[in-house]
Amino acid sequence: MRESIGVIGLGRMGLAMTRTLLREGFAAVAYDMLPEARERARSIGATVADTLPALFADARIVVSSLPLGADVEAIVAGDGGLLASVREPGALLVDTSTSEPETTRKLHALLRKRGHGMLDAPVSGGPSGAQAGTLTMMVGGEEADLARAGPVLDALSAKVIHVGGPGAGNVAKLINNLLCAAHLLTNGEALRLAQAAGVDPASVMRAVNAASGRSGVSEVNVPRWILSETFDSGFTMGLMRKDVRLAIDLLRSVGAVAPMSEFVGAMWAGSADVLADDEDFNRMAAIELQMRANDNG
Repeated sequence: MRESIGVIGLGRMGLAMTRTLLREGFAAVAYDMLPEARERARSIGATVADTLPALFADARIVVSSLPLGADVEAIVAGDGGLLASVREPGALLVDTSTSEPETTRKLHALLRKRGHGMLDAPVSGGPSGAQAGTLTMMVGGEEADLARAGPVLDALSAKVIHVGGPGAGNVAKLINNLLCAAHLLTNGEALRLAQAAGVDPASVMRAVNAASGRSGVSEVNVPRWILSETFDSGFTMGLMRKDVRLAIDLLRSVGAVAPMSEFVGAMWAGSADVLADDEDFNRMAAIELQMRANDNG
């Protein structure tokens, strides 16, 4: 059995990562504020901590998968968080959440001052990638922390890209998700254009995917979740709207001129009137034209 790794946040991503760590020979100590989530982790063989201090007592490397940057801040600097619970230096937080770069930089500085480390390592690949250990991880942080976390990252991912210093992984992830959000809009229009022109949309997309117009959305999302109408990717409209909002906040904070991105941000923000937060995010490709028609009518 390899060393004990903590996992905080046992939603679909966190639970799948816990399962993968166990399969790869690590001991896993899991925590979530919801009792039912802790029970799910216990059912797959993880040791379950009933409190954050109990988890930090058992694991020196901790992986977090949480909805918001504020949640990450709470497990670091809040009551019972890492700073309050771990007296000896040497803890390492690997945060896979999609968060604000400035929040990460602030937390990294607080942890480094106490002799701890932090990597922002947001992921792409969804619950299926977490389950298979084939995620892509976009990592920000220091080389020494990256080397120490290497075996854990290798267990969870097929690709680890060290983007830069603290916060750089979050910047890369927000840009990635902004592009994904744009590609869902354009691919939805492409499908409707093919159909209106009397050509099978699936055949058109096979051609696109062999040419220069392809993207991750056209190659994976369109055939797997959109054309099949399964819409069960495990990633929600609410989470993608949050990520797009964070990306727009970032571009405005740095003064970037990005009118296309601003339009994408407006479309995703407006989608809240049509699609609930718990709907699959791929449904955006199916409603974009309807939203625009409603706005014009």
